[in-house]
Order: sequence, then structure tokens, then C-alpha cells
Amino acid sequence: MNPADDSETAFKNLVLRSCPFHDGETIDIAGIRIARYSGEFWTSAQRKASSVHEISYRACFKPQLPHFFIKNLTGVGSRIYDPFSGRGTTVIEAGLLGRQIASNDANPLSRILTRPRFFIPAEKQVAARMAEIPAGTGERAEIDLSMFYDQKTEGEIVSLRQYLINQEETGRIDSVDSWIRMVATSRLTGHSAGFFSVYTLPPNQAVSPERQVQINKRRKQVPEYRNIRDLILRKTRSLVRDLTPEERTRLNNAGKSGLFLTGDSGSTAPIPDESVSLTVTSPPFLDTVQYVKDNWLRCWFCGIDAAAVERGLTVTRSLADWCKAMGSTFRELFRITLTGGYVAFEVGEVRGGSILLDEQVLPVGAAAGFVPLGILVNLQQFTKTSHIWGIGNNESGTNTNRIVVFRKEA
Repeated sequence: MNPADDSETAFKNLVLRSCPFHDGETIDIAGIRIARYSGEFWTSAQRKASSVHEISYRACFKPQLPHFFIKNLTGVGSRIYDPFSGRGTTVIEAGLLGRQIASNDANPLSRILTRPRFFIPAEKQVAARMAEIPAGTGERAEIDLSMFYDQKTEGEIVSLRQYLINQEETGRIDSVDSWIRMVATSRLTGHSAGFFSVYTLPPNQAVSPERQVQINKRRKQVPEYRNIRDLILRKTRSLVRDLTPEERTRLNNAGKSGLFLTGDSGSTAPIPDESVSLTVTSPPFLDTVQYVKDNWLRCWFCGIDAAAVERGLTVTRSLADWCKAMGSTFRELFRITLTGGYVAFEVGEVRGGSILLDEQVLPVGAAAGFVPLGILVNLQQFTKTSHIWGIGNNESGTNTNRIVVFRKEA
């Protein structure tokens, strides 16, 4: 029997165990016959995700998605990778499950938001460090942020920003500073009193100053003082509230041996050949999400050149260009994947469902040398945030989780 047939059968059995009542069909895509399974393979109700995941980032998938593949396709100690890491969902979940990790993203924000959660300081360490950092309430940003912040709040933010950038530039930044930067970056703007700003859109989408002025006028609101030290400590407690000592140890161990790369997903030389057991990832979906536009304020706070980041991102209106970029990524994935290893590539429907990216990814992965095992279409309810973005069924954005699963055969 062809080894690929054995792999496809094993994958089908996994699907049947996970979701006995699914809709399955065999389809032909670019001359490739493949099974596509539709069902509810994972939901937030099936397994509560760890609180340490609760860092917002635009267009990120839920932790239950990588958990499904990590638990079912790998063992403890296996290396898990994400070439488009975003907020780090895949590698954080892998660390919690006792796996080794590697992550990459073209945006330096990804490393800033991900790495600190592997080296979690005690709350008292965070409080002590915050007390040492000058408050600087009279400081002002070089850009107008008055529509977001009270003057005193802005002064505290600018002072903290200057301290963190100086620590980074002088090589003195440690795990406590990194944790504070990660938490502060996630609290810059939002829609509740838990954020530094006046009411605005959710924290994964920073609006422009001009739009915030309109929001303030419509809501008849004025930025009020927010104590950023108190909010950082509050978010610290929230992030670690359900972590066990064993999970903290697993995260720390994974972080010590982990790779946190910033660059092109098609060129990841620090990752050795044949070293990755499973990749779980979701690339930018054409131009559906404007990552730099949504993160302009986070980039400012962290001293990142947003324009330079944008040039390195795979955000394009051209489907041909997108597939070409994915081809480069898949060729690199083939190099680093163990024989017998897997790739779970999550994509979606874009432009009102007129483009199904799973059908585009399938031949690209096969051309790189991978054997396609199947397509999982996980059906789930849209989140409240999705509707805030203006994304809904049969509208712009993703309609379902569509994951194309590949295996590297001998």
C-alpha cells in the first residue's frame, strides 16, 4: 500500500473520532482528489483556553484550533512552529502542552507580544519595577494623542515608552521589562475602563486619530485619567489567573529552547532541517486585514517603523502574488519539517466567499512536496468582535476556519 494512503486513512479516522457527525465529500482541486470534512471539530465550549492567551491581535485564531492538531498529531517534546505567528497562539498553546516551539513573523510586534509569556515574572516583581520607572506625567508624545488620552495618562505612557526603548537600545531589557512592555502594548486602546484610552474600538484595531475624534463627538466623551500602573498590574493578574505551576514550568522550558524569529517566512535559516513535527499557521488573507494600519499605535509605543514592517508583510490584492509568496513559505516548510511531520494551514473565504483560499493553498503545498491529507472546515458562530470589524456570513472576511492538512512523506 502507498504510505500516503495509510496517512490519509489515519487522518480520516482522526476526523471521525473528533466529529462523528460530519459532512464529508471528495472533491477535485487542480487535479488533486481530496476529502473535505465539515463539522464542529473544536469550539470554545469544548475546552476553555488558558488565560495567558488573552492578548488581542487582529484576525487571530482561537487556541482551540492549534490545540486540536498539537494534541492529536504530536507528542511531548515535539517542535511546533508558526511562520505567521501573530500574537503567538500556536506556540503559547504548544508550550502549555509541553512541546518545543519556534515562531516567526514579519512584524516585530509578534515577538514583543509572544516571548514574554514564556518567562512570566511574579506580580510583586512587576509592581516593584513599575514603581522604579519615572511616572513623567508632564511628558508629551511627538504625535497628537489627545483624542485618546487624558494629558496625565499620556505623560505616563510616554515616560514608560521612553524607558522601555532605552532599555532595549542599551541591551538592559529583562523579562520583567519585556512583560511590562507586552502588557502595556495590549492596553493602549480599547472599549472598557481596563484600557489606557477613552472608549474606542477593541484593542486589536487601533483607529486613526481622525476617526477617534469622530467617535468622541458622537459619544460626547472626553478622555479621562487612567492610572497605567494599576491597569498593568490588573492585566498581569488576569493573564496568569488560571496558570498552574506546572504550566509555568512548561512555558519557561519551551521559551529557553525556543526560536523567536522576525523576518521572511520563506527564509528561516536558524530553524534546522527536518526539525519541526507540526506547523499550525494562518497567513495574511490577501488584503482583508490591514495589519500595520490596525497596529500603528502599538508600533509607535514599541519604537517600530510601521512603514518598514508593511513592506515585509504578505498583504496584496493579487491572488497570483499571494500564491507565489505562499509557495516560498511552503518550500521552506518542506525543508524544516520532519519526515512524517504535518502542516495545518488555516485559511478562509475572502471577498464575499468568491475566493476559497483552501483551494488555492492545496496545489501550492503539493507542489512543494507535501502530501495533502484533507481539508477540515470547522463551523462555528461568529464572535462579537467579528461583527465589530464588519465581518459576517457571506460578507467580507473569513466565513469559517478552513484548514488544509499536509504530511511530509518519506
